[in-house]
Amino acid sequence: MARLGTGIGWRPGIAEAIEALPDVGWVEVVAENVCPDHLPPALVRLRERGTTVVPHGVGLGLGGAQRPDPARLAALAHRAEALEAPLVTEHIAFVRAGGPGTEGPVMEAGHLLPVPRTRDALEVLCENVMIAQDALPVPLALENIAALLPWPGEELGEAEFLTELVDRTGVGLLIDVANLHTNRVNRGEDPPAVLDGLPLDALAYVHVAGGVERDGVWHDSHAHPVPEPVLELLAELCARTDPPGVLLERDDDFPPDEELAAELAAVRGVFEGAARNAGGPRA
Repeated sequence: MARLGTGIGWRPGIAEAIEALPDVGWVEVVAENVCPDHLPPALVRLRERGTTVVPHGVGLGLGGAQRPDPARLAALAHRAEALEAPLVTEHIAFVRAGGPGTEGPVMEAGHLLPVPRTRDALEVLCENVMIAQDALPVPLALENIAALLPWPGEELGEAEFLTELVDRTGVGLLIDVANLHTNRVNRGEDPPAVLDGLPLDALAYVHVAGGVERDGVWHDSHAHPVPEPVLELLAELCARTDPPGVLLERDDDFPPDEELAAELAAVRGVFEGAARNAGGPRA
């Protein structure tokens, strides 16, 4: 996978702040939110100064029963080419149901819904991933997602599910350590044990984000500061492997520029500190 370094999720609301941040190696854009033929000027300026841009899709629904929409795949491929991206990423999730071959209309969830960790669901996911890989001009990596509740009758743990997915498709992994923390609080899972079981040689990069706990439920809001337990999980991951990159996600309730810079610096400190402890610099 491409070496990326420390990056941040590009959003229009913090575009100027991102331009002013020192040492941002790359940015990630929500693929469906940019038009490749009319890129925002601030994003164009970043590209002109050599900043890598990675499109991050939210609409393919690769975990759903339907095959990936060719038009959506073509649109994602177009964005990858227009941005000269080294890879594209999506989610291990389903986002819609119904439509052709069913008895009902297409229903959009408007949310990333977790895939049941069953062998049947894994079979469908693997088939859809291979279709997507064939349609994309660059490598694909998939993100583990957060969940409020476990599905009944699950047959595989998170690490087993992801390992078999990688073994069968060769897809890369985008590991969101904030989602691991969310699943620890909401589902009682053990993030270090998950990290121990993952095929980390397939790691493309890492997401870090904030959230908030209310009434015993962790909400993966991307609108709060990154909490210490998430930074600790980033350190745990970096102790096991040398991630090609790490990215801070912030989607709402943007802080003042200096607070955003400090939050990114804290993420970079964990990432680069792990490299120093391992005896080598990170790009």
